[in-house]
Amino acid sequence: MTDTCPSGATLAEAEAFLAAHPEIEAVDIILHDSNGIGRGKIIRRHELLSLYKSGRHMPISILGLDICGEDVHETGLIWDQGDGDLRAWPIPGSLKALHNTTPPRAEVLMSLYELDGQPMTSDPRHALQRQVDALAAQGLKPAAAFELEFFLLDPKRDENGDVRPASDVLDGRFSRKTEVYSVDHLHGMLPLFSDIYAGAEKAGIKAETMISEYAPGQYELTLHYREDVMQAADDLIRLKRIVRAQARAHGVVACFMAKPVADYAGSGMHLHVSLMDEAGQNIFAEQPDAGWTQPLLHALGGLRSTMAESMLVFAPHLNSWRRFANQSYAPVSTSWGVNNRSVALRIPAGDVKARRIEHRPSGVDANPYLVAATVLAGIRYGLEQRMDPGEQTKGNGYSEDADDSAMPRDWKSAIEAAKSSEFLKDALGEDMHRTFTAVKAAEYARVARTISDVDYDLYLHTI
Repeated sequence: MTDTCPSGATLAEAEAFLAAHPEIEAVDIILHDSNGIGRGKIIRRHELLSLYKSGRHMPISILGLDICGEDVHETGLIWDQGDGDLRAWPIPGSLKALHNTTPPRAEVLMSLYELDGQPMTSDPRHALQRQVDALAAQGLKPAAAFELEFFLLDPKRDENGDVRPASDVLDGRFSRKTEVYSVDHLHGMLPLFSDIYAGAEKAGIKAETMISEYAPGQYELTLHYREDVMQAADDLIRLKRIVRAQARAHGVVACFMAKPVADYAGSGMHLHVSLMDEAGQNIFAEQPDAGWTQPLLHALGGLRSTMAESMLVFAPHLNSWRRFANQSYAPVSTSWGVNNRSVALRIPAGDVKARRIEHRPSGVDANPYLVAATVLAGIRYGLEQRMDPGEQTKGNGYSEDADDSAMPRDWKSAIEAAKSSEFLKDALGEDMHRTFTAVKAAEYARVARTISDVDYDLYLHTI
């Protein structure tokens, strides 16, 4: 057993934080499972130093839970190992004060390690770190940012039992219109948005542009581009918690389902990514009049060729698959294109120095650590195999010509494709792959045996 913090966090960080924040009474310690759900404990102020000295024992089974928090025995993380404890250690730089809490609290992100200090390989953060390390061995460093789309909903359903947009927190005004890009519409939520920005600032997250999106009650919040892809994933997962908490404080519900409303667009979690060489140069950036760089094209080729077997990572839940539809701004094929929002892999317009790939398949319900790990693995594969991405899609990416028969069309097909994928096993690591696919299979079985309202509506008085 090791008493040296394997994550690199230091006692001095905790001591400095406590000295700077005498008001803090408690700290949320948060470990993220395969679904990206934060699980952990709330410790008291006086316990923080011991956390940094010795870590905190947590049951290994915490990483083998399904979306409902039930054990998934097929992960091999429950009784196969006696549900023993491993040790969670704080992530350096992640100890931050929370905004708008009574009494004042802080949070710190954690990662799970074996008792000898080795990474616990069913921890999603370690899966991403494997890919970062593999690229570093090739002299490359990924830079990235996620986009966060979400709905703000009324806590009460309408007369039909359907969710409905939240009324403005400023004056109670209500709208069912698609207020896409309406600046005046944003003003009604400014008190809430101000708290979100304040929470992000305390967390060291550079939250940027707020947009009224393409559905009633839907919004998008962009994040500053990071030179560290792990920091980009941390930003996204922490920002979701900030949005949820501040929305709740204002009496509304922040919804991160991929498709909460049947007749409108769903919520994505687009990942923008580029690669820097050892000199800090973006290898995707082309020279004037020289055309796309070979690394960019090879990266696109790798992402296209591995997308079908990776879709379970990008669309991990039954509801995720309701997001994919024609003319929905969610991709339905592996297409790539330039300045085109109907494709899966978009090269945005803009400064050549900022050349990047926008990976668009993921819903906001996906785990950002696993999404980033899988995307980086696809890029690595394309670079190593010097893959050709094929012709770019120009115009409508939803046309019949863009149909991709290799793509899974439903959750069950995605689960089967992921389970048999050698690429995904390498991308996530064997243990994380087993854990993730076992959890998804268990969740599918849970949903399949559930009798829904649709069953009664269709069949109760008919057959």
